[in-house]
Amino acid sequence: MFPSTSRDSGREPWADEPPPGPSGPARGYPPAPRTGPGGEEGERPERKGPRRLRKGGPGRRPDDESDEAPEEEAPPVPFRRPLALTVAGFAALLGVGLVLGAQTSGPGHRLPFAVIIFGVQMLYVLAWTMAMRPPALLVVALVSVGAATIADVAAVRSDIAGLAPLGYAAAAGLLLGVLGQLVRRVDRARVTESLGGTLLIVVGVVAFGTLIVLSRIPKGTQAITVCLTAAGVALLVARLTDAVAPWPRLAPQVPRGAAGVVAGAMLGTLTSAVLGSYLVGFTPTSAALVGVVTAATAVLADLAVGYAEAGRLMAGEPPTMWVARHMQGPLGGFALAAPAAYAMCVLFL
Repeated sequence: MFPSTSRDSGREPWADEPPPGPSGPARGYPPAPRTGPGGEEGERPERKGPRRLRKGGPGRRPDDESDEAPEEEAPPVPFRRPLALTVAGFAALLGVGLVLGAQTSGPGHRLPFAVIIFGVQMLYVLAWTMAMRPPALLVVALVSVGAATIADVAAVRSDIAGLAPLGYAAAAGLLLGVLGQLVRRVDRARVTESLGGTLLIVVGVVAFGTLIVLSRIPKGTQAITVCLTAAGVALLVARLTDAVAPWPRLAPQVPRGAAGVVAGAMLGTLTSAVLGSYLVGFTPTSAALVGVVTAATAVLADLAVGYAEAGRLMAGEPPTMWVARHMQGPLGGFALAAPAAYAMCVLFL
């Protein structure tokens, strides 16, 4: 028999002390959830904000952004005044040598000018191969020297003054340069990317031979004087302006200013117009016309060399010989100005 009264009879319902029994939740009710930050191990922390959708990726909360390191921007390349003055002096000397060499050329005396052109071509091969460093560097250099020799001999000895022998020499040199890289198994993987560099070296070195061809046609020597003087003045003024006032800057990685490029092209054109008023067969208008093309071509080629060098450094390639890298711009400017002078002379004079 069970007693008719419970064991809690006689106790007041408002008593403060808890009823005896095991501590824990009341039977039939689940435990209350923990809301504090100090939850049990294995529990996920409370979200601090809504998840955001990222473009091309999963959602991310604002507190996750602090874990990512910000991207560091590369500092701009500083302008170096002594370097700009040195390159300006080299461009001036190169232009004076080519212009004075053209004055030694005559109907029966092409060899002295050809020797000067060949010396400039050797400087071009040295500077551009050391700066670009294509696969099979020695093969490309030797092929370029051979192409320059063939182009100069053909320009001097050919019966008709024309560019066809120079084109054949450039095509043969490019073909031999690519084949020399394909023979070596190590360089075979890079032959596609090095095709442009080999083309610039071979075609650029042959382009100087157009000056020999130009000296064999009527008004050719005067055209060389006007065009190469304009190109030399343009390169000189552009580099001197970069040493004094290199603004506005064209790119953070290229230490060149737009003022130098514009001022160089304008003063080069003015110089050619002044020369045209003194040379036989020219007028200030015709001299300015051929001068503006060659001056702008030389300055833009020099600027493009700076962008190419900055691109190689940004790609992680180690810098090459200091002298070769900074000779590359003026040599490239004159190499591109030579066929431009020939084209202007043939088409407009």
